[in-house]
Amino acid sequence: MSGWLDGKRALVVGAGSGIGRGVVEAFLQEGAQVAALEIDQAKCDALAADHDDVVVVQGDATTAAANEAAVAAAVDQFGGLDVLVGCVGIFDFYRRLEDIAADELDQAFDEMFSVNVRSQLHTVRAALPALRASGGNVVLTESTSAYYPGRGGSLYVASKFAVRGLVTTLAYELAPEVRVNGVAPGGTLGTDLRGLSTLGLDAQRLDGPDRAAELAARNPLGVALSGADHAWSYVFLASDRARGISGRTVHSDGGMGIKV
Repeated sequence: MSGWLDGKRALVVGAGSGIGRGVVEAFLQEGAQVAALEIDQAKCDALAADHDDVVVVQGDATTAAANEAAVAAAVDQFGGLDVLVGCVGIFDFYRRLEDIAADELDQAFDEMFSVNVRSQLHTVRAALPALRASGGNVVLTESTSAYYPGRGGSLYVASKFAVRGLVTTLAYELAPEVRVNGVAPGGTLGTDLRGLSTLGLDAQRLDGPDRAAELAARNPLGVALSGADHAWSYVFLASDRARGISGRTVHSDGGMGIKV
């Protein structure tokens, strides 16, 4: 049987772990050629060691230069680009606004929005000429935090609402040449989602021995989803089976929309 992404040329940004790594694996399984942009050198090395056919670029997705280098590497290797996936993110570990000191707020805001929002703008901007040439598509990572309260602190939730807005406005701006959609995952097993360094949270991870039970208890379906589980929503939106869908979001969150 043919794969859902046979012949597609993809760039996954934030590809070294968690959902991004799950997307890489699923895209390869479904027949895509894949390039990756990742800031962590050790994760780059691991990805390259596991997949010698993946074009791996080390760089900071919050900069234009890194995104332009990754797009150029993908286009040079594959002859073009059909799919762009953005999976870069950072968390605030539910830090309430009143618990952020006034003299920390500016830096914390800048770090959060640089990673979660500006990176996505640079990524799409760098890939746009190649995507227009191919009639390609973009899939950005939102979060259940952009739809329900309590799934992050004020800075994280605000940043994910911004990404939700990007999906809508970029879909409008780039139609009809380029489709833009989002995936809004719920909590995820096995991620390496770190906290804001400006708040001293960069050593923390969303993980722990009771993580699966905690995640399953949050949603109506009682499931604890991994990056690999979420990745299939990206596969669908990136595929030609979704060719009539733009400006929409798939909610891989265990049915949070039916929670009462």
